[in-house]
Amino acid sequence: MAAAKLGRLAVKNTAFLLCDIQEKFRPSIIYFPEIIKVAQRMVAAANILKIPVIATEQYPKGLGNTVEEIDTSPFKERVFSKTKFSMVIPEVEEQLKQLNVENVVLMGIETQVCVLQTTMDLLERNYNVHVLADGVSSRTMVERMFALERIRQIGGFVTTSECSLFMLMGDSKHPNFREVQALVKTAAPDSGLLSKC
Repeated sequence: MAAAKLGRLAVKNTAFLLCDIQEKFRPSIIYFPEIIKVAQRMVAAANILKIPVIATEQYPKGLGNTVEEIDTSPFKERVFSKTKFSMVIPEVEEQLKQLNVENVVLMGIETQVCVLQTTMDLLERNYNVHVLADGVSSRTMVERMFALERIRQIGGFVTTSECSLFMLMGDSKHPNFREVQALVKTAAPDSGLLSKC
């Protein structure tokens, strides 16, 4: 129970959730290119650390698929379409159970809609939810700021991509430390997102 309150992450029981980073949102989401870069970093780290990635696409027929900059081929069988705002649809729930997931690292859009509702649904199901402040955005920073505040109030952890990756490794002697360290040698994009959370 103490681990849940502290928000520790472990490779063996963590999954990364990629929420609706789709082509049609590109013009309207503030700092969309920076969100893509953070998602690319996390997907690359997931491949190195063998952490499962689950992605959703909101009504892809109308909004397009996940942006081409994010390579979903390593986890293509875990990319699900949805109309519900929350990512917690039956297919995703089944994956989380099969993978014995306890901790979720969540990134994507929009913070006040799909990210917040996903967080609520996961917390209700007793998952520990870590929302990446440098990996979520919205059409306005007001919506994003208050959504992150609400996530904190309800028991989610608001963190960063780099913080999450180092916590997952836990030790510089981790066998994949140098590979993951190379991903964070270039700091996450300074988008202004962190100063507004």
